[in-house]
Amino acid sequence: MTGEKGNKLARVIPEASLGDKLATEPKLDNVSQKRIGDQLRAMYDELMQQPVPDRFKDLLEQLEKSDKEKAK
Repeated sequence: MTGEKGNKLARVIPEASLGDKLATEPKLDNVSQKRIGDQLRAMYDELMQQPVPDRFKDLLEQLEKSDKEKAK
């Protein structure tokens, strides 16, 4: 038994055969957009409630200090 899996090449579709299929930008309907937005908010809400780590605050302070010194 020979392993043919993974040896298949991607098929190239000539642009001319696509016709007007790509003429308009793909869009999601409002229901799908809302569902995706709700799911993303639910996933990241907990993360957004967490405080900024002290290490990040220190790095931001160093960047601000560096910017002020360069502006002189």
